[in-house]
Amino acid sequence: MDNATQFLNYIDGQWVASGSGNTFENRNPADQDDLLGLFQASTAEDARRAIAAADRAFTEWRATPISQRARILNRAADYLMENLEQFAQELTREEGKLLANSRDEIARSAQTLRFYAVEGQTITGETFPQDDARMTVYTQREPLGVATVITPWNFPISIPARKIAPALITGNSVVFKPSSDAPLIGYRLAEALHHAGVPAGVFNFITGAASAIGEEITANPVVKAISFTGSTAAGERIHRAAAMATRTQMELGGKNPLIVLEDADIDTAVDLTVKGGFSLTGQACTGTSRVLIARSCKEAYLTRLVEKVKTLKIGNGMTEGTQIGPLATRQQLDTVLGYIETGRQEATHVHGGEHLTEGDYAKGFYVTPAIFSDVTQEMRIAREEIFGPVVAVIEIDGYEDAITKANDTPYGLSAALVTKNFDYIQRFPLDIQAGTVKINRTTTGNLVNAPFGGLKQSSTSTFRESGRAGLDFFTQTKTVYLGC
Repeated sequence: MDNATQFLNYIDGQWVASGSGNTFENRNPADQDDLLGLFQASTAEDARRAIAAADRAFTEWRATPISQRARILNRAADYLMENLEQFAQELTREEGKLLANSRDEIARSAQTLRFYAVEGQTITGETFPQDDARMTVYTQREPLGVATVITPWNFPISIPARKIAPALITGNSVVFKPSSDAPLIGYRLAEALHHAGVPAGVFNFITGAASAIGEEITANPVVKAISFTGSTAAGERIHRAAAMATRTQMELGGKNPLIVLEDADIDTAVDLTVKGGFSLTGQACTGTSRVLIARSCKEAYLTRLVEKVKTLKIGNGMTEGTQIGPLATRQQLDTVLGYIETGRQEATHVHGGEHLTEGDYAKGFYVTPAIFSDVTQEMRIAREEIFGPVVAVIEIDGYEDAITKANDTPYGLSAALVTKNFDYIQRFPLDIQAGTVKINRTTTGNLVNAPFGGLKQSSTSTFRESGRAGLDFFTQTKTVYLGC
């Protein structure tokens, strides 16, 4: 540990240690002997310094020509792509996802920065007709001020990028706190912006426990916007703690259904289940956790699903051929194993759910994908977000029953339908209570240029992330009456 790299905070344009003098470890979930580095255990005072720096920098940054802001985002994107292989390997080592997925995430993050570098320059107001020929009435959009960005460990660079890029291009200053379970790739994003020439104080990066710095970066009245992705419980606490004048954007949990109707192609349904439920080790907020399947084809579906899952190779994400990596943290492993035990008591255990501890698995957080059948609506595995490779299979009697059961949840993030019936294809986007609706596609995934967000307890449902809509959260509108 004496030789471990120590990574610093980035406050007011300087790389600095926390005032606490303490650090925390970042270890590989595939191999706990692999120490990636030590990160700053920041304090509330560190957070106040970052907020104060962002507040000081805001006035000059909002006046900076937007073409100059765009150049910084583009240069940061270039930096990510120039270091793609190194950063992808670091991402796999700290979060556990497959190396191919890590490469895709780095590239997607660079794409996001470039998208907002262009799209941010198209923001316009409106002019309004009225009766006074000597007056012009128009709206202008302007930045909010200091924005706090708080992000999770499952997509630890692409989620920050889709929040930070629209914040910066619209003239806001930012304080960014990554998850303590995957801080290194967030550090690399901060490094990219530093190398791109972001002015001192405009962007700040601090690491540490939410218990130590969370209240300061969410309840401080200087903060004018909070963009958070994480659990519904944490999002609710942040939303309640924020000052009345502070705008909040919460993207939270999900319990996403894949509906398989009687006419569906079973092989397609199996492939979508595996991709949506087990890729990324089930650790996606849009992951498939419920499969609502027509009673008449359930047995055929389960037989083929088990056959498919048995072929999946579990292992270190750095190893070629691996299809499912470890869970990201010991806490997540314990949570998933707890739900698997609950499923064994509640429902019919069909396959998987074993904690792998021997040989190459001994130093990591590995579990085999679990499938449960005969699941009913009141069961915990049907109602609670598990965030792991666990799928609950629920029988349905036709489309109407499927919609009733799919909507019987406090969540409304993503939902998918597998069918050839054109009538149901047309009805589904109207009937389902979800912010992201897929037809004959997996529940996971969203485009850089399309809005993303949930309904019900999956979001505050105020402002969407991603796409052009992602700019709206970070701007406010003034109406100007100009007479002469």
